[in-house]
Amino acid sequence: MRAIVLEETGGPEVLRLSEVPDPVPGPGEVLIDVEARGVNFIDIYQRSGQYSVPLPFVPGMEAAGTVAAVGEGVEDLPVGQRVGWAMAPGAYADRAVVKAALVVPVPEGVSSEQAAALLLQGMTAHYLVNSVHPVAEGETILVHAAAGGTGLLITRLAKERGARVIGTVSSEEKERISRAAGADEVVRYTEVPVAEAVRDLTGGAGVAAVYDGVGSDTFDASLASLRPRGVLALFGQSSGPVAPVDPQRLNAAGSVYLTRPSLAHFVADRAELLWRAEDLFSLVGKGRLDVRIGGRYPLAEAGAAQAELASRRTTGKLVLV
Repeated sequence: MRAIVLEETGGPEVLRLSEVPDPVPGPGEVLIDVEARGVNFIDIYQRSGQYSVPLPFVPGMEAAGTVAAVGEGVEDLPVGQRVGWAMAPGAYADRAVVKAALVVPVPEGVSSEQAAALLLQGMTAHYLVNSVHPVAEGETILVHAAAGGTGLLITRLAKERGARVIGTVSSEEKERISRAAGADEVVRYTEVPVAEAVRDLTGGAGVAAVYDGVGSDTFDASLASLRPRGVLALFGQSSGPVAPVDPQRLNAAGSVYLTRPSLAHFVADRAELLWRAEDLFSLVGKGRLDVRIGGRYPLAEAGAAQAELASRRTTGKLVLV
């Protein structure tokens, strides 16, 4: 089969398409014919060496396809079942072996592209607005990179819970996309200071929560945008890691909370994983959650897709098909 095999860390050019033997599922595993793969920042962190992985390594932490074979002990995922997964490597290939405990069924009415574009970012958005800071009806939240894949999903899920959403974007086109997803107010951070704009939009009060996947470039503004006892959920670092923080800054900002959550800790229990996935798929099937695919690339162009994602010019989700 074909696979992108990472033999050394570096730039996008190290993602090379190779021919490798088909994998075989072991006990508790399933073999999946992969149809679509999500492209995520974690893939870039692993490829660049920012996150350490054992080499050689087949990247890609999210995909959807069809069960081709099952290992011993797998009874609830029959051959032919349409499935998806997130948070397990090997997606950048024609076939992948994944632990059955990490695989979720994909229902009729949700395409493989939609599932591959939704699971990692969708479940991230789901745990952020339902668990890290359960958004309450009527409260105001701030979403950075609001026209990106995760930002759009956070916006939509927060609106489902009755929130007022302020989004940050860099351009008029991204503002249009963010508003179409439900953002009530949009701040173009290229034109005005974010924290100042947020204070103006909230009558000086600040927001109940900030969902920040950008990191270094936005952290100070995020902290300055919170109301007293607000929550800063720093769930990513697309602009680079945040420098060490003096805890006294949290006191000075109004006894606020800072958390650095990760999806793995919010889907470790299979019942919780299935709840999040099924909730998302249900919203898609009902037409209440749009999965915006911002670009489709062939598997051989994985490097180009990652470079485009890293440029932060994209909107929605990039997929390899």
